[in-house]
Amino acid sequence: MTTASASTNEHREKAHANGPVKIALITVSDTRTEETDANAQWLRAEIAAAGHETVAYRLIKDEPDQVAAVLDELAASEARILLWNGGTGISPRDTTYDVLSRKIEKTLPGFGELFRMLSYEVVGPAAMLSRATAGVYRKKLIISTPGSPNAVQLAWNKLIAPELEHLAWEVIR
Repeated sequence: MTTASASTNEHREKAHANGPVKIALITVSDTRTEETDANAQWLRAEIAAAGHETVAYRLIKDEPDQVAAVLDELAASEARILLWNGGTGISPRDTTYDVLSRKIEKTLPGFGELFRMLSYEVVGPAAMLSRATAGVYRKKLIISTPGSPNAVQLAWNKLIAPELEHLAWEVIR
């Protein structure tokens, strides 16, 4: 990891002072159940270990109306970050990205770019199939990753966890 600038460090300190970040988890899958949703189970443990809080969880099918409804519902909740997994590929059933990209008010193109760069190191050219994305919607940070456990863990460990408080703070300051 590179050394952060003085202003980035100052922002991180201010963000940390806001206390635990409230996070909503959304798994988009046509096959998983709450019992088999390893991503949500793993993320809940990581969120708690980092001192933050999972305040909502939804498991939905990859149907555009369900994605849009859950986005609007959780954007009105106490969650500051809506962490999505699944539905980011290019198959006909993958519609999560399409719905989210139409709703996001400010995009964070760097998230998807960095995610694909890191994924390339693991899966090679198949990384280009991911439509991982992030942005702001109704003063909530939206992060959407592929649904594979390796992708979720990569995104959390390398991109989300190190900047979680800073990201949550930036959208409300």
